[in-house]
Amino acid sequence: MATVDITEKTFETVLNDNDIVLIDFWAGWCAPCRRFAPTYSAASEKHPDIAFAKVDTEAEQAFSAKAGISSIPTLMAFREKVLVFSQPGALDATALEQVITEVKALNMQDIHAGLAAQNAGVNS
Repeated sequence: MATVDITEKTFETVLNDNDIVLIDFWAGWCAPCRRFAPTYSAASEKHPDIAFAKVDTEAEQAFSAKAGISSIPTLMAFREKVLVFSQPGALDATALEQVITEVKALNMQDIHAGLAAQNAGVNS
């Protein structure tokens, strides 16, 4: 699966339509972003079961700020609409594969239960 460009308007749809979503926050002027792009693209071809998205931080400044992006590239991973990974810096192919493996292996039942318990504590 090729990478897709997303915006603040299409973000929710991409999350709702896919179990796992990786998002690369990048900019055209960013040399590390340009070096990471082929690695990210290759991973998208290797893992058609994952949605690989890109956000141009220059075009989507408000969305990037809302997402807390302070350094690029930043990679975020969502599983079942839950942010499970966020890290600035360009990853090499091995590190990206490790992130993908770990995201796929997560016990989402435990994560959802933990979030529910957290929310119950906040709301009490």
